[in-house]
Amino acid sequence: MSMNVLMTDEDRALRERVQDFVKWVPTQLLLDMDAEKVRYPTEFIREAGKRNLLGLRFDKKWGGSGMPWSSEMIALEEVGVLGTSLGCLYSLFSIVGEAIHVFGTEEQKERFLIPMLKGEIGVAEGLTEPRGGSDFFAATTKAKRVGDTFYLNGQKRFVVGAEGADVLLVYAIVEGIDDPKKAMTAFLVERGPGVEVEHVYGLMGTRGGGTGRLVFKDAEVPLKNVLGGEAGIGNGTKVFHQMMVPERLTSAGGAVGMARGALEVAARYADKRKAFGQKIRAFEAVSAKVSDSLTLLDASRAINYLAANTADAPVSAGQIRRLVSESKKFSTESAWKVVNHAMQIMGGIGYTNIYPVEKMLRDVRLITIWTGTNEIMDLVIQHEFYKEFLNQKLNSRDTEGDAEGATYTEEKVYNDD
Repeated sequence: MSMNVLMTDEDRALRERVQDFVKWVPTQLLLDMDAEKVRYPTEFIREAGKRNLLGLRFDKKWGGSGMPWSSEMIALEEVGVLGTSLGCLYSLFSIVGEAIHVFGTEEQKERFLIPMLKGEIGVAEGLTEPRGGSDFFAATTKAKRVGDTFYLNGQKRFVVGAEGADVLLVYAIVEGIDDPKKAMTAFLVERGPGVEVEHVYGLMGTRGGGTGRLVFKDAEVPLKNVLGGEAGIGNGTKVFHQMMVPERLTSAGGAVGMARGALEVAARYADKRKAFGQKIRAFEAVSAKVSDSLTLLDASRAINYLAANTADAPVSAGQIRRLVSESKKFSTESAWKVVNHAMQIMGGIGYTNIYPVEKMLRDVRLITIWTGTNEIMDLVIQHEFYKEFLNQKLNSRDTEGDAEGATYTEEKVYNDD
């Protein structure tokens, strides 16, 4: 891997452990998930927990490994080779775990985080609603408080793990608080009465992860399950902003793995397949796609490494949001290009189920959409750039003055007046 030079000995050992785990995953499980014969791969979660590979960044006190984001990105790339379903289910323990690790009470960490990281319970996140995708604050799921119990009513869709998760991180508006941003609250909802899976989606790819629509009908949630306890009421907006870091970084890390997997299949094929008396990898059109793919993968790893280190650094939340958004956007779009290159290199056989590239193509299409579309990433990136750029002191050269006509200030008209 091109990132070897940046890895610590601990990183290399982690990569080997994750590679062993990925090799353990039965091919039949991948096939059955894609054929929708399996809707939630419990054995995959259990095995990852047994190998202490879940929640790598979290404190060892709660069953994590105390590793930095850069190490988790290495693990995510290896798991990403398995496709977006297993990659996403693996990432959910980092995503939901982040909420509990950062905002949870000690009791919530004991009850939920420890068994999560052991792989004993599955988790999911209820974020998107039928009336609100990227518009988070358009949520209509309501929570009515009666004493020390909340009653949830509403629905969430596109919930990966809806079919099999035991604990759901759900965002809802607490009734009686006018400002939706102050009313937004995160709840740890345990599966039980009032929590129903009304529909499991038929998906183009990313199958077998139990992606469905959850409906809450007077679902009872005790006060102790409000994320952060009593102090967590109205804290959902803070939770949401914090959660966008693991949501998007895990997408970026897994994207590199899937793209790498597709390229490796295509590269081996190009070295074996002959046409016009020579291996097709000798043809300029094929070699250009291989080199373009390698460059995109290395560039993705580099921006992921930068974003991961920024996420762990004592910098502003805006800087983190910008780099994480750049990472998610660039890595997922690069993965889409690389998998398409792989299919083009292989030609017609790549479009069949003789090779896994067609499944990878179906899988990878989703990652430019989920956890905030890449168009939303564009908005975040430029917003955070301007917020910092327009308020900083320029210490480098001001190149605007390097034009011959720079002194003609009367030509610099910026409005219609």
